[in-house]
Amino acid sequence: MENSVIEAAPVILTEGAVKEIKRLMSAPDFDASQYLRLGVKGGGCSGLSYMLGFDQKEANDREFEVEGIPCIINKAHEIYLAGMEVDWSEGLNNRGFTFSNPNASSTCGCGTSFAV
Repeated sequence: MENSVIEAAPVILTEGAVKEIKRLMSAPDFDASQYLRLGVKGGGCSGLSYMLGFDQKEANDREFEVEGIPCIINKAHEIYLAGMEVDWSEGLNNRGFTFSNPNASSTCGCGTSFAV
């Protein structure tokens, strides 16, 4: 048996985000072999955009778990996302996942892109 070290998750999922992600994972056609991927990609009005979706694990991913949700993050993205909080908003004007990133030096009005 392989020794495993339990590390703190690099990101925080709020109760609302956990509830919505688990709702998505409970869909009949959900591929249970997939992980929740959190990451960044170039683009957006501030330089980097957030990525959140289900994906297969790759060699350069770090695996962790939040409230029973299997998650992955590309090790190179961790410096941009460490300590980030992901929430789910069901407001009248804004419905969807929101990102609160302590590493961002600036963010855009839409809340989905940032600069470091």
